[in-house]
Amino acid sequence: MATRLLSPKLLNDLRYFTRPLNSASSASITAVSPLNFDEKPEPAAAAIEKPPINQPSATFDLNDHQKLFDSVSTLKLLRSSANLALASIEPFVDFGMWVMNSRLMETSLIRDVILKTVKHTFFEHFCAGENTKEAGECVRKIHEAGLRGMLGYAVEHTSDNAGCERNLEAFLRSVEFAKSLPPSSVSFVIAKITAICPINLVRRVSDLLRWQYKDPSFNLPWKLNTFPIFSDSSPLYHTLQRPEPLTPQEELDFQLAHQRLLKLCQKCVEDNVALTIDAEDTSLQPAIDYLTYSSALMYNRDDNPIVYGTIQAYLKDAKERLFLAEKTAEKLGIPMGFKLVRGAYMTSERKLASSLGYDSPIHNSIQETHACYNDCASFMLERIADGHGAVVLATHNVESGQLAASKARDLGIQKGNQKLEFAQLYGMSEALSFGLRNAGFQVSKYLPYGPVDMVMPYLLRRAEENRGLLSTSSLDRELMGKELKRRLKNLQFSKPEITAPRSIKVEIGTQ
Repeated sequence: MATRLLSPKLLNDLRYFTRPLNSASSASITAVSPLNFDEKPEPAAAAIEKPPINQPSATFDLNDHQKLFDSVSTLKLLRSSANLALASIEPFVDFGMWVMNSRLMETSLIRDVILKTVKHTFFEHFCAGENTKEAGECVRKIHEAGLRGMLGYAVEHTSDNAGCERNLEAFLRSVEFAKSLPPSSVSFVIAKITAICPINLVRRVSDLLRWQYKDPSFNLPWKLNTFPIFSDSSPLYHTLQRPEPLTPQEELDFQLAHQRLLKLCQKCVEDNVALTIDAEDTSLQPAIDYLTYSSALMYNRDDNPIVYGTIQAYLKDAKERLFLAEKTAEKLGIPMGFKLVRGAYMTSERKLASSLGYDSPIHNSIQETHACYNDCASFMLERIADGHGAVVLATHNVESGQLAASKARDLGIQKGNQKLEFAQLYGMSEALSFGLRNAGFQVSKYLPYGPVDMVMPYLLRRAEENRGLLSTSSLDRELMGKELKRRLKNLQFSKPEITAPRSIKVEIGTQ
């Protein structure tokens, strides 16, 4: 509703939102060019002024493979290179999807062989383990290498209350476990709303919220205060007819789901572990945002955002929704955190919109998605510099990482600032993660864990929806290959001694 009553000042602020990632409000950046995703960045011509010691260094060097992978064993490099090479082959991904969804999985012997093979290849590369013990070992290893972990018990799309209760207990154990690990080694615990609220109910509530946005007179007696969850450009075609109100049983079930989330939030507050709620597809997202924001209103206090929402930048309405939610949070004095991602449901979103005769809610080109992501990142970095909000910049795009690092440095966002975190999937974009680490930023790896048969469908769906992401592993494979050649040449087969993350002076100009 708020978006229908935007004041001229607010509209002007929204136009300001489009300030590019390579600009800043408080100072100008020397010779930083706009992104060109068709070209490789050119090396800088001259070094910029050395930043104060309490800021991240101006380091972002992805060329020195020895320093990037100094904390990775040779065996790990070999296995990573092999797994990334296989994961970048689309027919191989297609075959994996077919196997996991075929009747072969119904035969116990064949199923056991397949899952055992998967476990010792892709699962070990992309997942933190099958249980908290294995996940803890993974967290400790990456922490020794100067990275942090985002613990995600990889469950979603639950159909009944009993399953939701079991999932809640697993999430609570994740928080308790995160508290027991070395200080600062875990940055976030991840949860999905469809794991603690039956998915059909999430869809029903989303329909009701969409219809109320179309018709503000439509009464939702159960609705609590929240931040804006729609903008005028948000997709509403999922709900073409006035939905029936929740039945008494549905209303009770939804109340139970909200209580599960509040119990999880309370546990996070008590143990001081931040919680990120993952985004899902647009048919479900309104209810997810509603539950996330209403919980944040209750638990985000004293400049300490415990509850983070997720914005998918490949959606056309992403910038407006982020702007409206963050500005409302500021007006109410609520510190709000956001995880910024590109998105993982492109195929299904376009297929659904097309089947209903509507335009896709996703940007028409990858360049538009990159631009939206960078605009959202720029907005949140400037909010942080002004003392508002927090952001996790979850990106595998090197250019976005370079520009965000440059802007953060220019805005004076200090080293160790808890309001800024970069993040990549475990097993992906290792060079980017280590490059940002060496530049002095906090960097997390997204660590899904759980039984192989539960986690693999989740990862394979992500693989199918993120074919472009897997193809970007070429940079990692190239750099890993160079480092392997160097080590083999020098017969360095043992794991090098782990050293503290270092800052390396380089130039940031047109990178």
